[in-house]
Amino acid sequence: MTDDRQDRIRQRAHEIWEKAGRPEGAHQEHWEQATAEVDGAAKPKKATKKADAKPAKAAAKSAAKSKAAKPAAAKSGKAKSK
Repeated sequence: MTDDRQDRIRQRAHEIWEKAGRPEGAHQEHWEQATAEVDGAAKPKKATKKADAKPAKAAAKSAAKSKAAKPAAAKSGKAKSK
């Protein structure tokens, strides 16, 4: 690894760590993300992977609830009109 590349990775990993709120124990993920970004292998991501997964799960649950609620609402509407 060239010194210039390693310095850029180190600097970017530090930026990612600071943006994530300086968490302890996430240095490996930050280093890997910085390496990918410096090497052009990935677009910049949010600092934590767990944070990305939560909104997707919440959206899926919300969609499932909406689909489940619509037939129930339709049934209750029919019952009222009888």
